[in-house]
Amino acid sequence: MKLHRIYAIILRFMYLFRHSLDRLSDAFYWPTLDLLLWGITSSYFRSYLPQTSQIVLVILGGILLWIIVWRGQYEITVGILEDLWNRNLVNIFVSPLKFSEWVVSLVTLGVIKAVMSFSFGLLVAFILYKIEVFAYGLYLIPLSLLLIMTGWWMGFFIAGLILRFGTKIQTLAWTAPWIIAPFSAIYYPVSSLPEWAQTIALLIPTSYVFEGAREVIERGILDPNKLYLSFLLNAIYIVLSLIFLKKSFNKVLKIGLVKVY
Repeated sequence: MKLHRIYAIILRFMYLFRHSLDRLSDAFYWPTLDLLLWGITSSYFRSYLPQTSQIVLVILGGILLWIIVWRGQYEITVGILEDLWNRNLVNIFVSPLKFSEWVVSLVTLGVIKAVMSFSFGLLVAFILYKIEVFAYGLYLIPLSLLLIMTGWWMGFFIAGLILRFGTKIQTLAWTAPWIIAPFSAIYYPVSSLPEWAQTIALLIPTSYVFEGAREVIERGILDPNKLYLSFLLNAIYIVLSLIFLKKSFNKVLKIGLVKVY
């Protein structure tokens, strides 16, 4: 694995990011709009329910933490789509670039963009509502790492589907992550879900993260078992999704890269 090849792919996408209104709006506009709308809504709820003094932090913290999942997944799937749209996948893989280097570059991009969007969201939340997500303290580090891991395996899986079935299912790059959102309990406890949904939530790594984040806000502590379970599920899903992505890529090589366009 050569670092200069990984760096070249990252640099290419960063140049694209700087000059693309679509990419800039995804990174900054939509998080700002979500924070504005949900911040006003949660402040309105708090005015009627004074006992729920932490509702603004819970909701806005959930939005900010979900950005990490979103960016981790988005950069992998849209990065692959970008090469498919531009019919550039063949050009990339006639170079010495390895499959592993390609994957690492997309994962690294996800981390970079997640940090950018999350940091910008923190600033907006503080300016508009004086909300400091650093109320999570050092727990923010493991929570963020677990969320970005979820973004990775979702990105790998969706990318594998796109390689197998082509750009006709590209909508999954934007819609698929939201399938797990209701079971992730971003804004509400898992116990508020129907029993069948609670069972599904047990298999979703993000449900443990958001439950743990609310524990920190409400009681200042975090059950480490939630971190362990989330990490275990994420690790299993990452391995399975990488295997699926690699098999999808090998299948595409057999039928020809051009056919996935």
